[in-house]
Amino acid sequence: MQEKRAKEFYMVRKDILPEAIYKTALVKELIARGEAFTVNEAVGKVGMSRSAFYKYRDGVFPFYQASKEKIITVSLLLEHKTGVLSNVLNTVALMKGNVLTINQGIPLQGMAVVNLSIDTMEIMGDVEGLIIKLQQIDGAKKVEIVGHS
Repeated sequence: MQEKRAKEFYMVRKDILPEAIYKTALVKELIARGEAFTVNEAVGKVGMSRSAFYKYRDGVFPFYQASKEKIITVSLLLEHKTGVLSNVLNTVALMKGNVLTINQGIPLQGMAVVNLSIDTMEIMGDVEGLIIKLQQIDGAKKVEIVGHS
């Protein structure tokens, strides 16, 4: 008898996805944004068959949806100057993220690595929006999600 395996998830860059997987995500996005009201209308807009959409629909979703209501770990490379870390924390707070842990390395050559664990259960919008806002902070040189639970 075949052993049942737990569902496994992978993060994959958009540019290496097979076309059918990417188009499935687009169809779901069109419907969620109200730009298409039926699956038939949405698949027509992106140029895929309904059968391909139904084949992949339950296994394709954007990263922010997978990470909602979870804890994410974000790694940031910040300039060592007054107020940068404070701006990061304020941005997380404004989006209703809850910082659980902060780990900051000693600044070397004017830069410091900071790792934040953030509870995203109450986050306004989506995790992708939070990452974009963090990337826009003056002094934040690199921002990336390195893990989630």
